[in-house]
Amino acid sequence: MNKNIKKRTHRILEKATKNDLASKIFDIFIITLIILNIIFVIFGTVKSFNVKYFLFFKYFEILSIIIFTIEYILRIWSCTENIRFKNPFLGRLRFIITPMAVIDLISILPFYLPMFIPLDLRILRAFRLFRLFRLFKIGRYSKAMITLGNVINEKKEELIISVLAVIILLIISSSLMYYIENAIQPDKFSSIPESMWWGVATLTTVGYGDIYPITPLGKFFGAIISLLGVGLFALPAGILASGFNEEIQKRKNFRITCPYCGKYIDNIK
Repeated sequence: MNKNIKKRTHRILEKATKNDLASKIFDIFIITLIILNIIFVIFGTVKSFNVKYFLFFKYFEILSIIIFTIEYILRIWSCTENIRFKNPFLGRLRFIITPMAVIDLISILPFYLPMFIPLDLRILRAFRLFRLFRLFKIGRYSKAMITLGNVINEKKEELIISVLAVIILLIISSSLMYYIENAIQPDKFSSIPESMWWGVATLTTVGYGDIYPITPLGKFFGAIISLLGVGLFALPAGILASGFNEEIQKRKNFRITCPYCGKYIDNIK
């Protein structure tokens, strides 16, 4: 009996299949609750709204935390129905450190921490930011978010290489500009870390204009670095575009997906 309840609970909590009405209702309910939470977090920063609806925001937050906490506990309890987390102890530990489970925990943890740990009010304000992590919970139910996650996972090596290339170029360009401009603008290019602000603004082609080279050599290298930035920052976009195209092709060829992990099971031509 307990086994059947756990299995049913797991199916309801996971992304709904076509014929599972209870699971679909649960998905819609949780997504709606998450969206409302994000809306209230945003409007809660508006002083007039916060003063007028303070109690409403507070009680809605408490109700949401209760629901999210129950959901989190039930997910840990029922996760052993997934073959990946079959072991009652180690399986649950593995589940707890999965990205979505970590997001679930982060979204509720700031509410409970002050009950056990005395925290400064300024730190508590910072913890409120973690409530925005509830937005990522939608990724469990959104095909678009799942697709994005699959693309990033498939292209992680290429993305890491492109990010490393950007970091290397940033360090080289900032160091170069520091040695060229420091003697003329010691207040703007006072150190390599300070010069990195110019490097980031230049490589991303934002160009805030608060820091810029004034020597002929500095302007020359600044122009080259700007051109390199345009090409280099286009790399991750190209990698992601390629990944999305491959994922779309997979969806055309692979029709059956696992209801637990979202991965493809079989190839049907």
